[in-house]
Amino acid sequence: MKLLVPVKRVIDYNVKPRVKADGTGVDLANVKMSMNPFDEIAVEEAIRLKEKGVATEIVVVSIGPAKAQETLRTALAMGADRAILVQTDDAVEPLAVAKILAKIAAEEQPGLVVLGKQAIDDDSNQTGQMLAALLGWAQGTFASKVEVSGDSVDVTREVDGGLETVKLKLPAIVTTDLRLNEPRYASLPNIMKAKSKPLATKSPADYAVDTTPRLTTLSVREPSKREAGVKVGSVDELIDRLRTTGVIG
Repeated sequence: MKLLVPVKRVIDYNVKPRVKADGTGVDLANVKMSMNPFDEIAVEEAIRLKEKGVATEIVVVSIGPAKAQETLRTALAMGADRAILVQTDDAVEPLAVAKILAKIAAEEQPGLVVLGKQAIDDDSNQTGQMLAALLGWAQGTFASKVEVSGDSVDVTREVDGGLETVKLKLPAIVTTDLRLNEPRYASLPNIMKAKSKPLATKSPADYAVDTTPRLTTLSVREPSKREAGVKVGSVDELIDRLRTTGVIG
């Protein structure tokens, strides 16, 4: 079985984003970029499925600028077999991403698509669900456990009330949550090997997908700073302060 794993290049999760002075977006100049953490978990899960003998090939896909090759090479160093970069400098919204991935899935015919539940830059949490709808495939979102058996996959999902397990008929879409696994570090030999692994470069036009944004960003601003806390000596003083500040009537 072939696995398809979409990955996204985002600001490193350890970096505090800065808003541009004109408020038009997030400043990406001279900022460390890395693979979206949820996608990294998806790559790790795909590798583990291959190590179990469930999968025979892992194909990673990224949609973004030329520098997204670095993200793909990281996935290849972790253990993926080949990569596809759909190169574009435009900001691609989840629906356009899902449409491109649907075309790639039609070409590659994977048995399972594993991707992060959301990207930490836009937090949309839409691509996996949209892709499942476009393909007409079963979906298991927010996965904390994935077990493939024959022509089906059991996905344990993290839901508000606890855990829910669903059985999906393959092919299917699975989106990963934080507690699914702990991604491995790529070893130096594997990083060197990744440089020779195949990486194909495409464009959205190759898949006849219009990436024109449907949303317009009006402004971006940093959240307001939290005020310092105040210590009170008694419950009565606390209630009095809440009343004077208008928190309670």
